[in-house]
Amino acid sequence: MNNVHIKSPEEIQLMRNSGRLLASVFAVLDNFIKAGVTTMQVNDFVEDYIVNSLQSRPASKGQYGYQYTLNSSINEVVCHGVPSIGKKLKEGDIVNIDITLEKNGYIADSSKTYMIGNVSPIAKKLVDGSYQAMWQGIKSVKPGKTLGDIGHAIQTYAEKLGFSVVRDYCGHGIGREMHEEPQVLHVGKPNSGMVLKEGMTFTIEPMINQGTYKTKQKRDGWTVVTKDRKLSAQWEHTVLVTSSGVEVLTLRDEEK
Repeated sequence: MNNVHIKSPEEIQLMRNSGRLLASVFAVLDNFIKAGVTTMQVNDFVEDYIVNSLQSRPASKGQYGYQYTLNSSINEVVCHGVPSIGKKLKEGDIVNIDITLEKNGYIADSSKTYMIGNVSPIAKKLVDGSYQAMWQGIKSVKPGKTLGDIGHAIQTYAEKLGFSVVRDYCGHGIGREMHEEPQVLHVGKPNSGMVLKEGMTFTIEPMINQGTYKTKQKRDGWTVVTKDRKLSAQWEHTVLVTSSGVEVLTLRDEEK
């Protein structure tokens, strides 16, 4: 636990506020994202809303040399897809939009996979299944439980559906920094790993693949794709360990 920063009540309030603001970004994005829109238009729309409507900062921009406000990961892209003016969303695509927001020094991180128009039955099953897998992980959070319990809940659910869970990327502690301790794996054994304590804040963000869990990074140094080029879907929330369980800091209105 030595490197895990337990948040004070004041810090938790600031993180709640950042989470609420980030949830509102997705609320406006829901009406914007559709076939024919480029991923760069999505990026610019989100950046404008965060900066000008919310007086906040897109925390991903400039982090590790990344130039954009969000990641847009389409179809076989697992994560870290880079927005592009040449990349139009089209009917049948699934696209994960991963956004971070910082307000008053504290960061929230969340993502949502959108289905563009009518998608294939397997794409829908994967998107819905990855969403439920994330919630299985969230529901296993409470003081005294372990990080292994979270990973186990996600892995068990996804594999029952016939899908696989990406091993190469994971959730993370979050607060003043985008990436803090601990690392939150989305596979695991019950009762293993770090014990959860009240005041911990971290992300749960499983990447669930249609085929193999193996991934590879493209030559741009960012984009990660499935090794077999089959579909991948992801959802993410920032959560707080409370005295009795869990609070989802980035919960969206349609999830309440």
